[in-house]
Amino acid sequence: MSFAAFSPRTIIRERFVPMKLTAAGFEKVLKYAVMFRDGLVCTLSLSALTVILGFILALILALCRLGKFKPLNILASVYVEIFRATPMLVQLFIVYYVVFGGINLPSFRLFGSIRFDRFLPGVVALSLNSGAYLSEIIRSGIQSIDGGQTEAARSLGLSQGLTMRYIVLPQAIRNILPAIANEFVTIIKESSICYTIGVQEIMYAVAAVKGAAYIIAEPLIVATALYFCLTYPTSKIIAYFERRMNRGHKR
Repeated sequence: MSFAAFSPRTIIRERFVPMKLTAAGFEKVLKYAVMFRDGLVCTLSLSALTVILGFILALILALCRLGKFKPLNILASVYVEIFRATPMLVQLFIVYYVVFGGINLPSFRLFGSIRFDRFLPGVVALSLNSGAYLSEIIRSGIQSIDGGQTEAARSLGLSQGLTMRYIVLPQAIRNILPAIANEFVTIIKESSICYTIGVQEIMYAVAAVKGAAYIIAEPLIVATALYFCLTYPTSKIIAYFERRMNRGHKR
């Protein structure tokens, strides 16, 4: 046998044979439907908590960056730049292995399948990352409001906090709603990265099926369909509320 038969090109060609979609493959995936169902629940829980915590953090960061207290302004700016300039995977590993590495988290399961000790670091990492991006969106929305409205509210006796709450923020949120919706959809998709630390979301189910049934194409197609079923209706629902808010504004 010639040495050419063992060349790197030959080995790569034999190892990475294109996978074909087959009905038998999808039948195998159906046997693991419970795993995909649990992964769907985990992805929804992960995304919902990330949106809530990320929005609260983003609002605080945006107000700090717009405030006149210089130390908070600098800290918020540094935070945003660091999280926007580093990969999400690196941030996830730092949170899981460094921040929570020495903490013994409870090992109970949420909804019967989600391991809390893996789930919590994933939520924290996604929220910290999302907060940095959302803070810039919120800050730009606040700055887009005419300063005359703030002056008019203050002249009527409203405090700075009440002015921000009742005058500025409602208008700012209406202006930035499309960008917030896009970030929400992005969070749903980026939650897939949490399977690298053992969070039992949709891609974790794909990896489990791949290892157990030795197929990859079919579970990937199922995962793609599940992510589409999550993101497409979400974007349409938010677009509906955006139209309703704009309709009320035009009146």
